[in-house]
Order: sequence, then C-alpha cells, then structure tokens
Amino acid sequence: MAREFSTVGVVGLGTMGAGIVEVFARNGIDVVAVEISAPALERGRATLKGSTDRAVAKGKLAEADRDALHERVHFAVGLEALHSVDLVIEAVPEHLDLKQRIFAELDRVCRPETILATNTSSLSVTEISVATSRPNQVIGIHFFNPAPVMKLVEVVRTVVTAPEVVADVEALCARLGKVDVTINDRAGFIANALLFGYLNHAVGMFESHYATREDIDAAMKLGCGLPMGPLALMDLIGLDTAYEILDTMYRRGGRDRRHAPVPLLKQMVTAGLLGRKSGRGFYTYERPGSPVVVPDEATPLATDGALADGARAIAKVGVVGSGTMATGIIEVFAKAGYEVVSVTRGMEKSAKVCEAVKTSLNKGVVRGKLAEADRDAALGRISWSATLDHLADVDLVVEAVVEELSVKKALFASLDEICKPGVVLATTTSSLPVIDVAMATQRPADVVGLHFFNPAPVMPLVEVVRTIRTSPEATATARAVCAALGKTGVVCGDRSGFIVNALLFPYLNDAVKMLEASYSTADDIDHAMKLGCGYPMGPFELLDVVGLDVSLAIQRELYLELREPGFAPAPLLEHLVTAGYLGRKTRRGFRDHSHR
Repeated sequence: MAREFSTVGVVGLGTMGAGIVEVFARNGIDVVAVEISAPALERGRATLKGSTDRAVAKGKLAEADRDALHERVHFAVGLEALHSVDLVIEAVPEHLDLKQRIFAELDRVCRPETILATNTSSLSVTEISVATSRPNQVIGIHFFNPAPVMKLVEVVRTVVTAPEVVADVEALCARLGKVDVTINDRAGFIANALLFGYLNHAVGMFESHYATREDIDAAMKLGCGLPMGPLALMDLIGLDTAYEILDTMYRRGGRDRRHAPVPLLKQMVTAGLLGRKSGRGFYTYERPGSPVVVPDEATPLATDGALADGARAIAKVGVVGSGTMATGIIEVFAKAGYEVVSVTRGMEKSAKVCEAVKTSLNKGVVRGKLAEADRDAALGRISWSATLDHLADVDLVVEAVVEELSVKKALFASLDEICKPGVVLATTTSSLPVIDVAMATQRPADVVGLHFFNPAPVMPLVEVVRTIRTSPEATATARAVCAALGKTGVVCGDRSGFIVNALLFPYLNDAVKMLEASYSTADDIDHAMKLGCGYPMGPFELLDVVGLDVSLAIQRELYLELREPGFAPAPLLEHLVTAGYLGRKTRRGFRDHSHR
C-alpha cells in the first residue's frame, strides 16, 4: 500500500517552486515553503498569491478554496523548518554544487524516513543523491512549468532508489492529478532531451542568418501546430536556464555536438539578454516578466533577412501537376481571385483534377465556409490544359509534380523556353535542392521555392525558399503572393529540410533513438511531449501519420547534406521501413493500426 504524505516541504520559491507549493496545497496537503532569506521568502509568497488570485479571477478557483489553500502553506527561512515533513522537493537553480549542499543539509535535518526529491530538469539525480547518507530515498520529481497547469511529471529513479519510494511517488502524482512517466537517470530525461536539441538547432538557424526569428517561430507554429515557436519558447524558459540545460546535457549525454550551446546563446546570456525575465532575449518585451512583445531595433540579428521592395504584379498563375498538392494549390489561387491555368499530362488527368477541385469547393459550401457564388467565381477563373504552351502569358508558374530531380529539371527547362521574361518560376519541392532546378533554366534569378503544406487549402504556412541566385524581387514577389493567398510566407535559404522539416525530423529521429535504447516506451515518450511540452501529437503518433518511409527519406537527406553525426537515421527506423512497417498506410508502424 502506498505511503500517505500529509506534509511536504518545498525548497526554493521561484516560479517553479511556488508553482509546486500551489499544486500540493490545492490537493489538501500541508506545505512548508522554505527560502534562503526573508526577502526571497516574500517574493515566493507574492508569486503564490498572484497565481491563485489570477485563478480566482478566471473562475478556475473559488475564493474559499484559495483561502483554504493559503492556510495550508507555512512559510519559513532556513532548512531547519523541514525537520518533520514526509517529503521534500528541492527547486533551486540548476547548479550541482548548490543542490548537493542542500541535500547534505536536508539529510541532517529531516527524519530518517523522509523522501528527498529534486525537481532538476537536467542534472544527475544520482550525483545529487550521493551527497546524502540515504541515496536509496532520493528521487527526481520533475514538474513542468507552470506546475499548476502542466499535467506531466517525470519520476526519475537512480540505480539505487528503493522500489517502494518510486511506488509512493507515483501514487502521489496520481493524487495530485498528474500523469507520471517513470524513467531512469539520464541527461535531459525524456522531454528536455528531445526538446533542447530542437531549440538549440533553431538558435543555430537564426545565428547563421538562415531565417529571421519571426519566420522560424511562425514556421514551427503554423507548420507543426506547436503552441510556441522555438525562439519565443527559449525566451519563456530563460536563455540562462536553457544554456545550463544544454551544457549539462552536452557534458553528461555523450558530448553530442547538437547539445553544445550555440555560441550566440552564451553571448546573449553574458550580455544579460535572458528572455522574458530580463525584458529582452530573442525578442524585446514591454517590461521584465511581461509576455507582451514590442518592436525593437537592437535585438541581435533581428533585422537580418529583411526583404527588398520590388514585388512584381501577379494576375495569372499556372499550376503544373495532377496530384493532391497541385489540386489544392489550384483551389487556393482560384479562391484568392487569381486567374489559373491548370496544366496536366493529358486531358484525362485534367478532368480528374477538375473534378477534385469541384468536389473540394463543394465541401466548402456544404460546411458553410464558402458561399455558392464564391465557389462559382473560383471555378470560373480556372482553365484546363494538357500542354505547357498555354503558360506563355502567365505571371507565375507553380510546379507540383513528382519529387524526382530529373523530372523537375526537364520541366523547368521547358518552362524557360515557353514563359515570357520576368515570370517567377516556383517549385513546391519539400526535399530537393531548389538551386538544381533553377540551374536547368537560363533565368535562375527568377526561380524560387514555394513549399506549400498538405492540404494546401487548409494549412496556413508556405516556405519561400531563396537560392543564392534568386533575386530579391522574386523573393519579395513570392512572399507577397503568399500574403494575397491568406498564407504566412516564411523565407529561408536553400538547405535540406528548409525550416520545418530540418527542425522536426531530427527531433523525431531522436525519439526513435530513445525508444531503441529502451530508455522509455513509445506511449510514455508521446505522453511526455504532449503533456510536458504542449505538442499536439507525440513523436510516435506523428511518425505513424507521416509515414516511417517518408521520415527516413527526409532524415537521410538531412544527414547527407549537413554531415552531422547526430542526424544519422536511427537503425530502428531503417529496420522497420525495411520490414514494411510504414505507419498508418500499412496499418503497422510504431503502433498496430489494424483495428482502425
């Protein structure tokens, strides 16, 4: 039978510590909240009061319950106040020597049966535990910020943590209404190990002027449905905290180069640009601690990638291709008021594309998202052709044919001969080098990537890919077209994966490696990322939807181009694809979908 905890202690009353105090007090548990000094204690008290007052104002907590919550909390200076608690959770800054000193003192102060827990997000629980004479009673209980809201708790056991201690803590998490995942003591645990490699990669993109901060963040929010972009999230976490976590993971996690903090991160920390807490990080905020972003001029690299004026006028658009992507792009342009010429191989395919567009538009009418008159007007703007010659007078051509470089190069060579001067030629490739396509023409300055996401009528993002030969006018035209379509166009360089795939698929690959190492289960890893990071899908859910073969192909391209050892495809992913386990499309992937 699980142990009953009636009184717990919390050491450190910063944002995280005060949140943990609130979690316990909300659930009827008496809390001894401890800080190092009276001023720090008052700041912690104010943080708790502010949080509970906001909950009352939002109708999420009754005034009587708030008052009862505060009555359960006893504030004190010094660790001596923890002499009779059943459990202590330490939530001080991420410095190993500091935590070890606190645990040594807790070992002296607390009763022999008291469980000692650390809320560390990256440090070794084992190294913390050896500062005590009771390492078998030391465990990691990693809450996520904000603790009262986030459902996930990572329960971290060391090689000597007693099984009954683990069971008691798991039962406590359930009592608190949290979902726990129990794992071994490894750098970054689950969530941070997967999250911070991705965040560091995003900082590297920004540092190298590959894309602007706004475009990187918009790409991941709109392309992946994430609650925040990576650079805004870094500001929320705190750049100093992020640096410490990455540095710890690099040193403890096998010195993976992708966890070595990007130099810009260290420079910003040294300069005091810590994110929201200091009022300035990758973005500038209204005041320290405020979430409100204000325009700035001086944020490092903030204006890099600014577009030149000179967008060309676009009235008539050609779309080449007959697949789902081409069909969606035709619909998007026609609904936005453009005259569209659809070109396919043969009138039979043209008829199929026409029917697909009509069906999609009719669905929009049935669902109340499109008026009948607007549907009819959109259809009236589309003409159908089986020859490229009908593209002679268009202003923009969007190619959406099969992802084979030889096919695209041949097509662009033909377009170069047929289209009038000044026409922007766009490829929708998601994986091939745009420059290779551009150099099949005599006008590489007019060639740009327009990577729509599927389904094109629904997805709000388009990656605008400029090569080293793309003119500023062509880039500006492409972005202006995206805006006219009601899409967010994000500009990036011509590099494998562009923004979204380059950040997304290494994260998915890391999750496969974590599973392959038997560190955790697919379900727990998915829970960790959904509940701990707010992701709409866990990595294995997403891999099964995308297709394991597609993921493997993209990961191989990233590895071949960037030559980063950490990008090497996980052997487990390769083996599953070889065995025909491709995800939902084969009803077998990381999960069995045969019942669906």
